[in-house]
Amino acid sequence: MKFKKNLKLAALSSAAVLMTACSLPGLGAGLTEEGNITIATQSSTEMVILGYIVQGMVNHYSDINADVIQNLGSSTMVTQALAQGDADVAAASYTGTALTGELGMDPITDPDEARAAVTEGFREQYNMKYFPSYGFENTYAFLVTSELAEEYGLETISDLEPIAEDLTAGVDNSWMEREGDGYRAFLETYEFDFDTVYPMEIGLVYDAVQSGNMDIVLGYSTDGRIASYDLVFLEDDLNFFPPYDASPSALYDTLEEYPLLEDILLKLEGVIETEYMQEMNFIADEYLIEPATVATEFLEANNYFEDSEPYLEPAGGE
Repeated sequence: MKFKKNLKLAALSSAAVLMTACSLPGLGAGLTEEGNITIATQSSTEMVILGYIVQGMVNHYSDINADVIQNLGSSTMVTQALAQGDADVAAASYTGTALTGELGMDPITDPDEARAAVTEGFREQYNMKYFPSYGFENTYAFLVTSELAEEYGLETISDLEPIAEDLTAGVDNSWMEREGDGYRAFLETYEFDFDTVYPMEIGLVYDAVQSGNMDIVLGYSTDGRIASYDLVFLEDDLNFFPPYDASPSALYDTLEEYPLLEDILLKLEGVIETEYMQEMNFIADEYLIEPATVATEFLEANNYFEDSEPYLEPAGGE
């Protein structure tokens, strides 16, 4: 079942002043499996938040001591950390990245086929279990200002074709050389190009389009600045980008040593929708609230996903 959760800014602001490590009473009773595990993340805000969500769940439901190591430079480095025994759990892998990166496979656009390929590949190549998705994907997203979208009626990437030759585009450095779903493959699929394409650090693209230095940029779909800058996400109407569903993964050896860990990670299946991951990223980046605080507040607000029914209603209700 997919939980729809909403974080309260006021609660998180208070939590930034006084972060509590307490858990809700009774939920961890009787779980006494002891040991130590390490959770690995990359440096992005999203990855770190997910790392602390996993840590919070493990610490809440067991006596396993879970530590988080941050700032690994790439998904491949995270996977290698597990393969070499330097970590036990990867806070998040993204199917599209795992396919073309860690597994060296061609992109697969069908989400079920992509997940099956990554699940099998991680098991065979790295002795790792690839868990079900958290419930969201963080895919590449072409973004424009709401003013430009309204002026030209932009809703999809294909809508750009009549004006593309007049646009300057800022894109992630790595995307220019990516095989399968990078710049060259984009030109073949959509059959148009921009006037100028500037490779940039991914963190700079949002300010570049919001300030008018770029007409269009390629960002990530769960970045909190999409909402705060009032940017418009153009639909990938030709399904060019493969699915980038986010999932935790863990060494089979660690799961065998700590069987309870698998049950804990499975509790996180489908609990975070895209808009809520975007909101958590926004809260951490915009209000400079520590990712650990955001993660703790999210878990406590949702009763550590103990209940089968939503603990909180989304903003505005349904």
